[in-house]
Amino acid sequence: MSELTEPNSAISSWSGFVYQGKVALYHSLKLIIEGERDFELQLDSTDDFAVYKDGKLLSAHQVKAKVGSTRGSYTKALKKSAEIDDHRKAGTNRYFHVSVKIDDTSDYKPENGETVRFYEYNGQRHCGLNEIEEFTKQLIKTIFNDTKGFPPSERLTDQNYSLVSESISSKAIEIHKTNQIDGISENKAAFENRIHASKLLAALLSEGLQNDVEYFSTELRKNLFDYLEKTLDDLLPEINDKQYLRAQDLFSHLHNLNSEDLQRLCQVMKPSENFSKIQHEDIGRYSELIQDFCIDPILQRLPHYMDSDSNFYLPTALTLLSDRECRACVDRIREEMKNNRRLQPLLFEYRNLIAFSALNSFCVETKITENDGSDPKYESKDQDNKITRELSINVITKPEAEGKLNA
Repeated sequence: MSELTEPNSAISSWSGFVYQGKVALYHSLKLIIEGERDFELQLDSTDDFAVYKDGKLLSAHQVKAKVGSTRGSYTKALKKSAEIDDHRKAGTNRYFHVSVKIDDTSDYKPENGETVRFYEYNGQRHCGLNEIEEFTKQLIKTIFNDTKGFPPSERLTDQNYSLVSESISSKAIEIHKTNQIDGISENKAAFENRIHASKLLAALLSEGLQNDVEYFSTELRKNLFDYLEKTLDDLLPEINDKQYLRAQDLFSHLHNLNSEDLQRLCQVMKPSENFSKIQHEDIGRYSELIQDFCIDPILQRLPHYMDSDSNFYLPTALTLLSDRECRACVDRIREEMKNNRRLQPLLFEYRNLIAFSALNSFCVETKITENDGSDPKYESKDQDNKITRELSINVITKPEAEGKLNA
């Protein structure tokens, strides 16, 4: 028997990936609730996603977001979904997922005898980007309660949603690495790399991360990918290939950072504040600055830039649109340098901060203790007993930073 030819893969194009992943997750949880716990989820190979069990295809799924409100907008995609090939044989369960309500969601039945069914969510045959997360969290609560015997808290539900979402995005990153770095064809990489239901269950049934660093790191990864989906969806008509690839490389890099470096990243996005929770607008500003900058970032630990004198420059989400805001930023950074042990070593190493938007560049003159904040026993009240030295931190506008780095 000849080997199957791997189906075409869409892994090289990330547009729509996060929505596909959310839909794939929702369907997987529905299977678990129905008692099926020994299946594998496959992304971007046999179809947008597919479900296998014991090596056999259980169902193939095509996912379309924001295509149109009429059935005619989906004609080509429905024909593709109904095709018979080496993998999607006659009689395969085929489902079609749409994010907007359309005028006709009756089954599609072409001349080859196959049937493509529009997938149903809570009684409706569409599910918007703004609905899928809440629907999925309800399934997580059901599975957790049925298995553990008690309902999860809202925070635990949010955490486990982030964890299980990360299981899917991690697999996409793995497939991308296998193709780009290891040299395996993207079709083969996507076809063979699958997620077993047991991995999804382990994330769903977690009873709590050990600390807030882990929680925020997991939440940040989820928010980063959510933002990537929305940004690319909004910008695809005008974004160029260079910006698109830079966005892809940035999010791939951030996704692979360990928990501690992710927390460091959260802090440098807004160095004028003590990090407690990453904000969506900060993610947007930070990634937009990198996407639009004149040169590619150095993707080693925290994304940064370096000039000819080996000075480091960090992109940030700082937005300072008046003299008053600039003066307030100076005061806040000085205050944080006194009390924020996480920020001190960062600014000691990276002394040039690129603002997402600033009225002008300015310098923050402050002091740092002899242990640069890395001593776990350090307390701000002990500063008077330690050797201090002056530290100049530059907050630089994007045009000035581009000029220095291009010099």
